[in-house]
Amino acid sequence: MAFTLYSLLQAALLCVNAIAVLHEERFLKNIGWGTDQGIGGFGEEPGIKSQLMNLIRSVRTVMRVPLIIINSITIVLLLLFG
Repeated sequence: MAFTLYSLLQAALLCVNAIAVLHEERFLKNIGWGTDQGIGGFGEEPGIKSQLMNLIRSVRTVMRVPLIIINSITIVLLLLFG
């Protein structure tokens, strides 16, 4: 298998899919990354943990519909061109 731009894009798509399917109550809360953890006070810098949780929530919110479309295109391309 050659290392091509398509395989790099496919790997990035798989990583974004992995972030999108993480569920807060089932998985993230068990490892201590739930919504109730990491709440800082006013004026404090948010920690790395809260920034990662914000990134995960943002990816799930913003990328829901585009991921469905991009995954469908990827499946069709794989079916057509192998």
